Amino acid sequence: MKTKLTKFQFYLLSFTWGLPTTLAGCIVALMLAAIGKRPKKWGYCYFFEVGKNWGGMSFGIFFIKGTVESVHIKNHEHGHSIQNCHFGPLMPFLVNFPSSLRFWWRKIFKKHHKSYDSIWFEGQATRLGTEFINWYYAKTEVH
Repeated sequence: MKTKLTKFQFYLLSFTWGLPTTLAGCIVALMLAAIGKRPKKWGYCYFFEVGKNWGGMSFGIFFIKGTVESVHIKNHEHGHSIQNCHFGPLMPFLVNFPSSLRFWWRKIFKKHHKSYDSIWFEGQATRLGTEFINWYYAKTEVH
């Protein structure tokens, strides 16, 4: 799976093949902006910080995360954005819904005996996001 998408490829795929998830992200971003939240940029994505003690949630080119600083979570959520470019309209069924269900299952039933990345779509998101961000910031030399 290609991680080093150009900016053009990323946005083209996000707003065509990955439109269902990106459109949901646009709606969420507008709602957050309406209540005074301001987006920040990470790689090609824009993110909002909401709440404290939780991970993140990805919607195409947008993601939401808790206010606790975590490069790992930002990379991971950016990885889900790359997955959206690859899986397109299948993203909600292959990644988003299973990821949400798994998050809540682990939280409610305290099922933490395995690494969060032990399931393919979470491990892949972490790998894709980390590889992309390392490439992106090395290429742009912006830290």
